[in-house]
Amino acid sequence: MPKQTSFTLNGQVALVTASSKGIGKACALALAESGADIILGLRQVSAGKGLVQQIQKLGREVLPVQMDVTKLNEINAAVQAGLKHFKRIDILVNNAGIGAPNPAEHVTEKDFDDTLNVNLKGTFFTAQAVGRIMIKQKRGRIINICSQAGFVALPTESVYCMTKAAIAHLTKCLALEWAPYNITVNAVAPTFITIGGTYWMVVGRFNWIVGADAIMSLLLLLFAHLCSYTIEQ
Repeated sequence: MPKQTSFTLNGQVALVTASSKGIGKACALALAESGADIILGLRQVSAGKGLVQQIQKLGREVLPVQMDVTKLNEINAAVQAGLKHFKRIDILVNNAGIGAPNPAEHVTEKDFDDTLNVNLKGTFFTAQAVGRIMIKQKRGRIINICSQAGFVALPTESVYCMTKAAIAHLTKCLALEWAPYNITVNAVAPTFITIGGTYWMVVGRFNWIVGADAIMSLLLLLFAHLCSYTIEQ
């Protein structure tokens, strides 16, 4: 009987953006529980103290870094700090995203720019900074956190939906470009979940809200060697 592929991430290093709460925090903890050391990308580095302690209790090494993804200098400095400390980055979870509800007719230029700066500019340039390292390593796993909003229309979420649709297509483009370097790029598109920014919108209204464990299981599967040929999903 052939040997089964292991799902352990021992010896690997993962960078998770916007990791102080919600999906980002759940991702960081799930990766640490699976054996990875963690770089916490934080808009305010002081916000990660409790999470740092949680990861350390799991026996994993953790490095919190200042990382406002709307600022290229902070993206590059954070990625380089992680590389200097761990000597490698194997996994990126591109999680940072915003999208306050607002009817299309009321969206201001600032609303528009703020959402695109985090969701698109931040996602692209974080992937670029980490992708350059993975290209040199000849290996890497990138997950972009997308949303059902990238595939269906949601009222009062026109700008957010637009950015998530763009992330879905960007994922395909990066997967195609970086596949020759043994880098997989995939997206996970959650529906309403029990953590993060959507819970307050649906609590008490639906009985099918997805638990965080379902999302984490899918993420860990995509990071495993078993899915080394899975791209553009």
